[in-house]
Amino acid sequence: SFSPKWHLGTFRAMAQRAERNQHMYAHVNVREQCAWAHRHDKPNASEKAGSLVRSGVARAALGKPLDNFRVETVTAVLVIGAGVAGLRAAIALSDLGLSVHLVERAAQVGGRVRTLGKLFPSGRPGGEIIASLRERLDGRENVVVYTNAELVEKSGSAGRFEVKVRSGDNTFSLNVGAIVAATGFDPYAPQPGEFGHGLPSVVTLAQFNEMLTASQGHLRVGDRDVRSIVYIYCVGSRQAEGNTYCSRYCCTAGVHAAIQAHEIDPTIAQYHCYRDMRTYGKNELLYEEARHKGSNFVRFAENEPPVVERDGEGLLVRVHDELSGGDEIEIPADLVVLVTGMVASSNERLQNLLKLPTGAGGFFNEIHLKLRPVETMVDGVFIAGASQAPKNLAESVASSLAATATCAAMLLKGYLDRAPLVAKVDPETCEWCDACVQACPYDGTIMKAEYEGKEVAEVRAELCKGCGACATICPSASIDVAGYTNAQVTAMIDALAAEVTI
Repeated sequence: SFSPKWHLGTFRAMAQRAERNQHMYAHVNVREQCAWAHRHDKPNASEKAGSLVRSGVARAALGKPLDNFRVETVTAVLVIGAGVAGLRAAIALSDLGLSVHLVERAAQVGGRVRTLGKLFPSGRPGGEIIASLRERLDGRENVVVYTNAELVEKSGSAGRFEVKVRSGDNTFSLNVGAIVAATGFDPYAPQPGEFGHGLPSVVTLAQFNEMLTASQGHLRVGDRDVRSIVYIYCVGSRQAEGNTYCSRYCCTAGVHAAIQAHEIDPTIAQYHCYRDMRTYGKNELLYEEARHKGSNFVRFAENEPPVVERDGEGLLVRVHDELSGGDEIEIPADLVVLVTGMVASSNERLQNLLKLPTGAGGFFNEIHLKLRPVETMVDGVFIAGASQAPKNLAESVASSLAATATCAAMLLKGYLDRAPLVAKVDPETCEWCDACVQACPYDGTIMKAEYEGKEVAEVRAELCKGCGACATICPSASIDVAGYTNAQVTAMIDALAAEVTI
């Protein structure tokens, strides 16, 4: 009644405690593959369960004791991206005694936070926060920072990666045990005409934050003082088609910007047009503060978004206010701020190089949101910060520290025990046709070798994932996957096909 995806290790450990070889254990998935799939057909579900158990018995009967093999690890980590998540991961990894190579493709570290003004709840400017993190890195002998640099090649496996980094005109090789991808996000770029984008005095939230930082006590558009501001939320997020996800941080960032505008000039009229306000947790304090300072909140329906029009030298925003019964109201505005969300950072080359899977929004996917929140399907490669999903600063740091802890747990003991369920070639029958190399999805796993004067295939066990792609395509049946040999698979099929009356 337990999924092998999460509990196979539990029962293998039980077999070891019973002084049996853990790889002689066969797990039959009666729950997902039978009980849940056939809820309304119990008699046939029971018959199918019996067949599945018979196939498991047939596989186990032909099993052979297998032993894990050990790979020595390199106690160094490659961190890609030197924003807040990457910098914080580098500091924590260094504190734990691991060497860190921090690679940033921009000319300066700090990512997008470096350009931000005052941040909640500390009130410190983003540049000051980045400077303090960089100061903590300076002088550490086990941390090297590369700017204007990018990863251009990766080989090896968890514990022993060989990577190449290009910095300017120089390319150099590094040996690392793990990789942390903290590549951040890109702000959503509104389409021409989207909520008036392209009209004078229609700006994105990032542009408005720059205006606040440079205001020096006066908010101005051109040669005019700003007397009214309209914020439009969910720009680039929660779309019917496209970015269907919620970027989560935008509501908090929008009301925080409004508070700063109130502090610059308390007489500015501010209107927030929103679908749903999501200033969750302690961020709700910002929402309350914005309301008390005089911000007005106007809720619109998904199918009736605000319309922004030119009105003389200014702008006019038409919106149906659900809080007042759906009446259309007109709001004159000197400035319209499009509260834009996050989109996945554009770096297809890196994604293909690391072979990281992505979700519908283009962000990197973890194995399991709760159980393995920073691990990926590529062993030894971890994700952190907003490269994984839209996050605020605190959430980005939390995920980077989670990635740090997972890296340290893997590398600090100096070795990795790998399961022996990998492909193996019989050199007696192999005739080297290259079909297995073409079928293998993991570059460099299968190589040409020589055996008794002839060319044969050879599998690098430390790179093999045991997927069986090579075994299924081998024309001479010279490849077996340990624990799932051809004989075992054939026996399982025969057991499933046997007619047995319950």
